[in-house]
Amino acid sequence: MRRFFLKCCIFTGMLLVLPLLGIVLAGLPLGRYFEFPPQTRYVIHASFSCVAFICYGIVILAVVSPLSIRAMRARNKGGERSHGAYPFPWWGRLGIVTGLVAWILAWTRFDWFSLFQPHTFVPLWLSFIVVINAIAYRKKAHCMMLDRPGFFLLLFPISATFWWFFEYLNRFVQNWCYSGVYFGSWEYCFYASLSFSTVLPAVLGVRELILASSWFDKAFKDFMPLGFSRTKSLAWAVLLISGAGLGLIGVWPDYFFALLWVSPLLIIISLQALMGESHVFAGIARGDWRLVVSSALAALSCGFFWEMWNYYSLSKWEYAIPFVHRYRIFEMPILGYAGYLPFGLEIAVIGKMLESIFQWWRKAPIN
Repeated sequence: MRRFFLKCCIFTGMLLVLPLLGIVLAGLPLGRYFEFPPQTRYVIHASFSCVAFICYGIVILAVVSPLSIRAMRARNKGGERSHGAYPFPWWGRLGIVTGLVAWILAWTRFDWFSLFQPHTFVPLWLSFIVVINAIAYRKKAHCMMLDRPGFFLLLFPISATFWWFFEYLNRFVQNWCYSGVYFGSWEYCFYASLSFSTVLPAVLGVRELILASSWFDKAFKDFMPLGFSRTKSLAWAVLLISGAGLGLIGVWPDYFFALLWVSPLLIIISLQALMGESHVFAGIARGDWRLVVSSALAALSCGFFWEMWNYYSLSKWEYAIPFVHRYRIFEMPILGYAGYLPFGLEIAVIGKMLESIFQWWRKAPIN
């Protein structure tokens, strides 16, 4: 457990300090990065570049295409068979009803609902979480919400803390901002935390559903072994490079904005490797890609619903992404969806760490 706290302190310190250190060394004003709620736009983003769009697209396709082809072949070859399907629970039906009501209210502007109009995100996503768990229960008579209620409830406050880190890092690149949000500092902190608290339960719930699919198990349980030699040296190199990149996101946000999503993942994986711990990429050395692909796919799936439900909502987020801000699906430029892939792996890391803490706490002796 000491290693865990040491790792968390190093990780948190790097995320908080390195971007600030970068702007201090660059001589940029500090005050604007601490405005709360954030309202001032101080990053001027680069315009669309066809060359950059093509280059980013090629890199993304090179990563995603082999996995997508593997998944489609497994799905077409074996199909998805329904084994031992259980009745859809009543609470899942209730979740569908409340979700539809919340969706309608989010996309309409009734005068009688104007006081609550900015607050439709939470009931919509709570309904989504309930429905996802209900689908998993119907599939295998098990779901996270019922099987591990303590762990499930703990995800909500951890999720809020987890997303605030990304809100902090976004101060240095300003890739998204919120509109229709008119709260004071304390109100903003409270209502934003409520919304952020649904992220981990949603993504981990979808991942559980994906892992329950037989075709997915066939596709990625034994895929393509990918191991690395001299892992400690590699971990040190990745840690230093990702840390340096994190320090540069505020200095050159147009060129390093993608590291907002990638660097936190690489830092925590490097720390785990240096401490001799298992990490999210450990399985691919023996050809087991299930954790990696299911986590990335779960975040991408949730991302689609996040962007869709956001589109016509009153309180919403809008994007400003350098070089590739074109061909939008809802508010998000199409290449921006690639950010959900490493984000899903970061959620997997947090989920795995939380599970180990929860198990340790349950086994700890009571004095």
